Amino acid sequence: MSKTYPQIDEALAAFIRAQKMFFVATAPLSGEGSVNVSPKGYDSLVLIDDHTVAWLDLGGSGAETLAHVRENGRITLMFCTFEGPANILRLYGQGRAVAFEDPGFAELKALFPTFDRARAIVVVTVTRISDSCGWGVPFYDYKGEREQLRRHVDHRPFDEWAKRRYEANAVSIDGLPALERPGAD
Repeated sequence: MSKTYPQIDEALAAFIRAQKMFFVATAPLSGEGSVNVSPKGYDSLVLIDDHTVAWLDLGGSGAETLAHVRENGRITLMFCTFEGPANILRLYGQGRAVAFEDPGFAELKALFPTFDRARAIVVVTVTRISDSCGWGVPFYDYKGEREQLRRHVDHRPFDEWAKRRYEANAVSIDGLPALERPGAD
């Protein structure tokens, strides 16, 4: 039986912290655009208060989430158990992306002390919290984090890394603006 919650209470916070991965879903306003769902791992999510979460966007093969959040802010985070009692938790809300050279990034980045750099931090104001049974989610054993993404993000000198971020992440696959240099209009 699904249930909605008025806020992220301590029980929900403990559930969120216990998950080794979560999923982020966004979509453009256009019905012709691509819906995006991305898995996220590492210890890359923090609970700021009972209606606000933030996750560290290390980057990846595209910039759909950044583009969609910039365009319309709609975002859903989903957490599900792969061990123990079945459960799925969804946080619906409005997101805003703070890119690595934007004002305020350093203060948000301090919430993630074990990471050297990231493409952006997405802050989500949670407007709806609900769970569902999760009975269709199989059991999986957690074996550890893959280190390739962190190595990919951290191995280049900062200027080279930043240049590559702006070149590779300028637009989404649908042509929406994604990552722009501050002051570039």
